Amino acid sequence: MSHDAELAARVGNVNFDQPNIARMYDYHLGGSANFAIDRAVAEQALRLVPTERDYCWANRAFLGRAVRTLVTEHGLDQFLDLGSGVPTVGNVHEIAHQYDPRARVAYVDWEPVACHHARHLLGPDEHRVTVTEADVCEPETVLNAAGVAGLLDFSRPVAVLAFGILDILPTTDGAGLVSRYREACASGSVLALSNNAQLSRTDQEVAALRSLLADTSTPNLYMRDSEEVAALLPGYTLLPPGVVPASLWRPDQPVTEQEARRGNVYGAVGILP
Repeated sequence: MSHDAELAARVGNVNFDQPNIARMYDYHLGGSANFAIDRAVAEQALRLVPTERDYCWANRAFLGRAVRTLVTEHGLDQFLDLGSGVPTVGNVHEIAHQYDPRARVAYVDWEPVACHHARHLLGPDEHRVTVTEADVCEPETVLNAAGVAGLLDFSRPVAVLAFGILDILPTTDGAGLVSRYREACASGSVLALSNNAQLSRTDQEVAALRSLLADTSTPNLYMRDSEEVAALLPGYTLLPPGVVPASLWRPDQPVTEQEARRGNVYGAVGILP
C-alpha cells in the first residue's frame, strides 16, 4: 500500500483532488502528512515563488521562540493553538514542556488529516495536550469544545496562538475574530500571531501564489503590512520589538534585514494588561 493510500485509510473523508495548505506547509517543513496533490502544488509554488519554503521555516522558528519566551519569561503554562496544522518537529507542546512539563496545550484545526496526525503523534496525553477538530472562525464552538474547555482554565492567563491562520480565513475582519477570543481571556493572557506579507515577493509572485491557493480548500490570502498586523491586537500591549518581520522577533542569532524579508511574514506578540 502506498504512503498516500495508507494515510487516507487511517484518516478517511479526504479529498484527493484538492490540495490543502496545511498539508502543503507540512511538506515544505519535511513532514509526511501530505498527499501527492499537496506535494505537486507545493513544488509548483516553489517554482513560481522561490521564497515559499523560507516563509514556512521563518514562521515555524518564530513560533518556537515565542512559545519559549512566554513560558520562560512570562510564566504562561496554557496555550490555545488556532489553526495548528500538522504537527512536525518543534510543536508547541514539545517546546513548552522543555521548560514546564505541566504546561497544557489545546490544538485546534478543521483539517481532518492534521487532527488525525496530531492525535497519532501525541498519543494518550489528554491531561496535558488535546486536539480538537473545529473551525476557528466559530470561537464559541472552539471555546466550549471538550478538548479546550476541559483542558484550559480561562480564569488564568492563556496564550492564544494564531500563526499563519488569520491571513487565509474567509473573513478579513481578523481583529473582530481575535477580539472574541480575547474576551474569554484573563488579564496576563497573550495573543501571538504571524501574517503573510509582501516583503520580498514581487507583484507577479503574489499573483501566482493567490492563483495557486484559489484551487485549495483555503482560497483566500490576505497579506497585511505592519500597521495592519498591529491592528489585529487591539487591547493588547505589544512585547518588544513589536510588529517586525518574524525572523527579527528576538532571533537566536543575528539575522540580516534581507534574510528576514525573504520570510515574507510579520510576527507580533501582545499581552493583556
